[in-house]
Amino acid sequence: MSVDLEMQLREDRALRNAARALVDADMAHLRTSLSGRSISSRIFGRFSEGAADVFEEAVEVAEDHKGVLATLIAAIVIWFARHPLGRMVGMSDEETELDGEDDRWSDEDIQGYR
Repeated sequence: MSVDLEMQLREDRALRNAARALVDADMAHLRTSLSGRSISSRIFGRFSEGAADVFEEAVEVAEDHKGVLATLIAAIVIWFARHPLGRMVGMSDEETELDGEDDRWSDEDIQGYR
Protein backbone atom coordinates (compact mmCIF):
# COMPACT_ATOMS: atom_id res chain seq x y z
CA MET A 1 0.00 0.00 0.00
CA SER A 2 1.09 3.49 -0.61
CA VAL A 3 1.85 5.78 2.31
CA ASP A 4 -0.99 8.20 1.43
CA LEU A 5 -3.52 5.40 1.25
CA GLU A 6 -2.32 3.98 4.56
CA MET A 7 -2.63 7.40 6.29
CA GLN A 8 -6.13 7.88 4.87
CA LEU A 9 -7.10 4.42 6.15
CA ARG A 10 -5.83 5.26 9.68
CA GLU A 11 -7.73 8.59 9.68
CA ASP A 12 -10.91 6.89 8.51
CA ARG A 13 -10.59 4.23 11.23
CA ALA A 14 -10.06 6.93 13.88
CA LEU A 15 -13.17 8.79 12.68
CA ARG A 16 -15.15 5.55 12.64
CA ASN A 17 -14.04 4.68 16.18
CA ALA A 18 -14.89 8.18 17.44
CA ALA A 19 -18.34 8.00 15.85
CA ARG A 20 -18.90 4.56 17.35
CA ALA A 21 -17.89 5.83 20.79
CA LEU A 22 -20.45 8.66 20.47
CA VAL A 23 -23.19 6.24 19.45
CA ASP A 24 -22.33 3.90 22.34
CA ALA A 25 -22.38 6.82 24.82
CA ASP A 26 -25.75 8.00 23.48
CA MET A 27 -27.19 4.48 23.76
CA ALA A 28 -25.92 4.15 27.35
CA HIS A 29 -27.43 7.52 28.25
CA LEU A 30 -30.74 6.53 26.63
CA ARG A 31 -30.85 3.22 28.49
CA THR A 32 -30.14 4.97 31.78
CA SER A 33 -32.83 7.59 31.26
CA LEU A 34 -35.44 5.05 30.12
CA SER A 35 -34.84 2.58 32.91
CA GLY A 36 -35.56 5.09 35.68
CA ARG A 37 -39.16 6.03 34.89
CA SER A 38 -42.09 4.46 33.11
CA ILE A 39 -43.54 5.94 29.95
CA SER A 40 -46.68 7.15 31.71
CA SER A 41 -44.70 8.95 34.41
CA ARG A 42 -42.52 10.61 31.74
CA ILE A 43 -45.60 11.76 29.81
CA PHE A 44 -47.25 13.03 33.00
CA GLY A 45 -44.04 14.81 33.94
CA ARG A 46 -43.89 16.60 30.59
CA PHE A 47 -47.55 17.60 30.81
CA SER A 48 -47.13 18.92 34.33
CA GLU A 49 -44.03 20.89 33.31
CA GLY A 50 -45.94 22.35 30.38
CA ALA A 51 -48.90 23.22 32.58
CA ALA A 52 -46.59 24.93 35.06
CA ASP A 53 -45.07 26.98 32.24
CA VAL A 54 -48.51 28.00 30.99
CA PHE A 55 -49.59 28.94 34.53
CA GLU A 56 -46.46 31.05 35.06
CA GLU A 57 -47.06 32.85 31.75
CA ALA A 58 -50.69 33.49 32.70
CA VAL A 59 -49.62 34.96 36.05
CA GLU A 60 -47.13 37.26 34.31
CA VAL A 61 -49.73 38.44 31.81
CA ALA A 62 -52.28 38.98 34.58
CA GLU A 63 -49.78 41.03 36.57
CA ASP A 64 -48.99 43.16 33.52
CA HIS A 65 -52.67 43.73 32.62
CA LYS A 66 -54.49 44.08 35.93
CA GLY A 67 -57.07 46.52 34.51
CA VAL A 68 -58.06 44.18 31.70
CA LEU A 69 -58.32 41.29 34.14
CA ALA A 70 -60.50 43.31 36.51
CA THR A 71 -62.77 44.34 33.62
CA LEU A 72 -63.07 40.73 32.47
CA ILE A 73 -63.97 39.52 35.96
CA ALA A 74 -66.53 42.34 36.35
CA ALA A 75 -68.10 41.42 33.00
CA ILE A 76 -68.39 37.77 34.04
CA VAL A 77 -69.97 38.71 37.38
CA ILE A 78 -72.45 41.02 35.65
CA TRP A 79 -73.30 38.31 33.12
CA PHE A 80 -74.13 35.80 35.84
CA ALA A 81 -76.05 38.43 37.82
CA ARG A 82 -78.01 39.72 34.79
CA HIS A 83 -81.37 38.35 35.95
CA PRO A 84 -81.30 39.87 39.45
CA LEU A 85 -79.91 43.14 38.05
CA GLY A 86 -82.63 43.20 35.38
CA ARG A 87 -85.30 42.69 38.02
CA MET A 88 -83.84 45.55 40.04
CA VAL A 89 -84.36 47.94 37.10
CA GLY A 90 -87.80 46.55 36.30
CA MET A 91 -87.06 44.12 33.44
CA SER A 92 -88.43 40.59 33.30
CA ASP A 93 -86.21 37.52 32.90
CA GLU A 94 -87.36 37.13 29.29
CA GLU A 95 -86.19 40.64 28.48
CA THR A 96 -82.73 39.93 29.83
CA GLU A 97 -82.25 36.86 27.60
CA LEU A 98 -80.60 37.42 24.23
CA ASP A 99 -81.26 34.08 22.56
CA GLY A 100 -85.02 34.44 21.95
CA GLU A 101 -86.69 34.83 18.57
CA ASP A 102 -87.80 38.37 19.45
CA ASP A 103 -84.20 39.50 19.34
CA ARG A 104 -83.77 38.71 15.64
CA TRP A 105 -84.08 41.45 13.08
CA SER A 106 -86.71 40.95 10.43
CA ASP A 107 -86.58 42.33 6.91
CA GLU A 108 -89.20 44.90 7.87
CA ASP A 109 -87.05 46.14 10.74
CA ILE A 110 -84.07 46.50 8.45
CA GLN A 111 -86.15 48.32 5.79
CA GLY A 112 -87.34 50.78 8.42
CA TYR A 113 -83.75 51.86 9.15
CA ARG A 114 -82.73 52.41 5.49
